Amino acid sequence: MDDTRMREKFAETLLSRPQSQVHVAGRSPGSDLKTGTAKEFSCVTQHSIFQGSRLSLGRLTAQWRYGRLLQRLRPAVVVVHAPELLPLTLLWQAVGTGRRFLYDIRENYALNVSTQRVYKGCVRRGLAAGLRWMESLAARRAAGIILAEASYAEELPFLSQLPPSRVLVLENKYQPLPGELLPQQPQPLPPATEPLRLLYSGTISELNGVWEAIAFADQLHQAWPGGTHLTIIGFCQQPDLLRQLRAKVAAHPARLTLVGGAEPVPHAHIVAAITRSHLGLLPYQPHPSTERCRPTKLFEYLAHGLPVISSPNRLWLELLSKHGAGWQLDFARPIDSEAVVTRLQTSNFYPSGLPTDVLWAAEGKKLWLLLDSLV
Repeated sequence: MDDTRMREKFAETLLSRPQSQVHVAGRSPGSDLKTGTAKEFSCVTQHSIFQGSRLSLGRLTAQWRYGRLLQRLRPAVVVVHAPELLPLTLLWQAVGTGRRFLYDIRENYALNVSTQRVYKGCVRRGLAAGLRWMESLAARRAAGIILAEASYAEELPFLSQLPPSRVLVLENKYQPLPGELLPQQPQPLPPATEPLRLLYSGTISELNGVWEAIAFADQLHQAWPGGTHLTIIGFCQQPDLLRQLRAKVAAHPARLTLVGGAEPVPHAHIVAAITRSHLGLLPYQPHPSTERCRPTKLFEYLAHGLPVISSPNRLWLELLSKHGAGWQLDFARPIDSEAVVTRLQTSNFYPSGLPTDVLWAAEGKKLWLLLDSLV
């Protein structure tokens, strides 16, 4: 998949190994890795195998393109980041000798499919059951299982059958872009007479609270003397929602900006939006698929010293409190906008400086050790 975890984290880590040749197969040959040096990029070959929406013919033909790629490249190790590529990976392993793969579980896919409103009826139930069966089979055959969230070790029943040494947690911490210099100081809030720039980034959906972000910005606009401006940047997989958002933005162009929507946004553009913002929002609605996960954007915001307001969540609160990065708010209720403004203006965000435990470097070292164990 065209995913920052795959390209900017795994691929960059693998590039640091001598004599490594990395092939990235995903949605499209994205531009983010090209920001590296010529020497780095010469060791990465990107292949476009995914085209179209999740249920389109283009996604089915991706299986054929992936199979041809495996046949041609004959890789030493395959790291699978998308469950839909597991069937062909298992077939590739079965028809050869010495073929190894790692399965990177980025989400509790069966739970997401069965509880979110992306698929309906029989399609939803069939996909969830099929995903769980395929993942169980892959877990038994994989050389190692990688988890993006520690909670998956308890949520996914098939993992209990594996020895602990074959399961590794690599959280979605922030990997700076090639050549990026992280800020040394937190992002300061503007004078009250200037606009307060709010940010909603990542997957655009109702579940992730895009309407709550807009409502929050509208309420705060009345209390902040310079007004507010909300930037919504990311990919929206729901055409009806995207049409509604575009209409909303068109009606309030001075206060709302939508970047992306119909297509994935290069990660470098999202990082640039973070550096231009004053306050990051995580207005997620309560849901089983997110309550035990820490979103990638939370690590991104903290790494850049951006103050944060999130929905109530114990795991997120631990990070916010530890680093003095912000606080939590029930976005489903009307806010006391005057109190929020007062708290923003009197808070001392990141009093101990910017955190380093939200960066990918330590996770990358663990990935190295896992790969060394396969040699």
